[in-house]
Amino acid sequence: MTRASRHVTLASRPNGAPVEENFDIVEVEVAAPAEGEIVVANRFMSVDPYMRGRMNDVKSYVPSFQIGAPLEGGAVGEVIESNAPDVAVGDHVVHGLGWREIAVLPASHAQPAAKVEGVALSANLGVLGMPGMTAYAGLLDVASFNEGDAVFVSGAAGAVGSLVGQLAKLKDASLVIGSAGSDEKVAWLTEELGYDTAFNYRNGAVAKQLFAAAPHGIDVYFDNVGGDHLQAALHALNVHGRVALCGAISMYNNTEPAPGPEQPEPGHWEAAQHAGLHRERPRTHARRLRSRGRRLAR
Repeated sequence: MTRASRHVTLASRPNGAPVEENFDIVEVEVAAPAEGEIVVANRFMSVDPYMRGRMNDVKSYVPSFQIGAPLEGGAVGEVIESNAPDVAVGDHVVHGLGWREIAVLPASHAQPAAKVEGVALSANLGVLGMPGMTAYAGLLDVASFNEGDAVFVSGAAGAVGSLVGQLAKLKDASLVIGSAGSDEKVAWLTEELGYDTAFNYRNGAVAKQLFAAAPHGIDVYFDNVGGDHLQAALHALNVHGRVALCGAISMYNNTEPAPGPEQPEPGHWEAAQHAGLHRERPRTHARRLRSRGRRLAR
């Protein structure tokens, strides 16, 4: 059977913010699966901030996207052809070949999609996937969250930030503050996700708005933004405050290196700053997926 698939490829490397001309859409013939391979019709794909960094030709923790080659990223889809004994046609799997309608890959490079009653398949790319694990590990392991902590989350309406705030509330934070880029997002955070308070960073200086929201300081800062948000959070940290450095999306399109944050006065705070990628054993990963899925379905 001959199949065709549209792929999104990188036509050129962006200089600053990506534009349409940096990408092409090409149609290719789908190869038959070799032994041990599967053919997956992608149903959902994830578009994540880290992908902007992969468009640059620089050394990083993942290889750069290549000119003329399809982009990659998380996807969840249905197996439509299988040449692997342990994967059947009709199975739903999660894999790393997004940005295309149909993917051919070794079955060993895919994992079964998590199935939680009442939760959409697309959640495998959100709360049940990489953003959920990032939020969980970043808050509880990296930032060493403790019951009663006051938590500030930048980029709080994003895939990771929206989950960090909910986890903090579930774990009995004393105060959860979020920042977002529109009044609509701020309302969503406080009215639907349970954030205690939130502010629109476009409405004034971040440091001033953060102080108004947390006059007694914060214990944990979960950083998705960098820049003025990180600067403000460092000055708001209480003694023994912790920072989880997850992202710096405010600087991803910069064409020149951004200056680092100013340091608070010596002795003002003692902070442990953490950054890193989180990997864990499959059994632990599965247990956390089930826990988050049950909470989401309530």
